[in-house]
Amino acid sequence: MSFLDRLVSNPLGAFGVLTLAAFLEVYGDSFFQVSFYRSSGFGRALAYVAGVAVLAAYGSVVNVPRWDFGKLLGVYVVLFFVMAQLVAKMRFGQSPTTPIYAGGALIVAGGMVIALWKV
Repeated sequence: MSFLDRLVSNPLGAFGVLTLAAFLEVYGDSFFQVSFYRSSGFGRALAYVAGVAVLAAYGSVVNVPRWDFGKLLGVYVVLFFVMAQLVAKMRFGQSPTTPIYAGGALIVAGGMVIALWKV
């Protein structure tokens, strides 16, 4: 059993791994935005390579553990949304607008339905 398998066997550990995965996915995507729109020359190539590396780390964090990722998708979507807003603000100075807050509330509500609804 790998370290990640042991970690995700605990609900708090699974939440931590999902949080890390959401951060890696958003941060990796942000490197691509930098490489496509905010840099040139060697800086563009460096940002592109960093994006590839970070997204590869994301893929490993999500796929190494033996878990039912589909059951955790609601929580993951919420974490991805929150991380995307944090990175947009901290990295690009983009503040959420009222429609983003409203849509985000719906995303959080949907994530809670998926995560907490017992059939």
